[in-house]
Amino acid sequence: MKVKNNRMEALKMLISSMELGSQEEVLQALEKEGYKLTQATLSRDLKQLKVAKAASMNGKYVYVLPNETMYKRISKPRSANEMLQTSGFVSINFSGNMGVIKTRPGYASSIAYNIDDSDIPEIIGTIAGDDTIFIVIKEGAAYEDVIDGLSMVIPNIK
Repeated sequence: MKVKNNRMEALKMLISSMELGSQEEVLQALEKEGYKLTQATLSRDLKQLKVAKAASMNGKYVYVLPNETMYKRISKPRSANEMLQTSGFVSINFSGNMGVIKTRPGYASSIAYNIDDSDIPEIIGTIAGDDTIFIVIKEGAAYEDVIDGLSMVIPNIK
């Protein structure tokens, strides 16, 4: 199952960082990352991720992740394996019993899921967008304790 999870994460990274317009282009990109799969498997993966096609800025139809009609693309994308080696965390700021975590595009949802799944006592819950996570902190919790709890999920937060 770990291989499939890694493949799915690589697929999300590739779709979010490159303009891929056909399944053949996606298969070639995945193969460069070390994932050799059939068109049928790719088709199932795309369906599971709810990937759609949308017009890019140059008018070409490309694959996009759900709710991302114009995904933030970078001019010189790193390999999916390189991107998977980093947590995606950018910064954290607090105000009262709220916190905002900034991430790289596409990372917020998975990081928020991991935060919620970790049952950090100081955090009541999260709401995630594409590159931002809103966290609600228990009344009276110290920010240092929140960061200590988050360090289990986001190793480079300190």
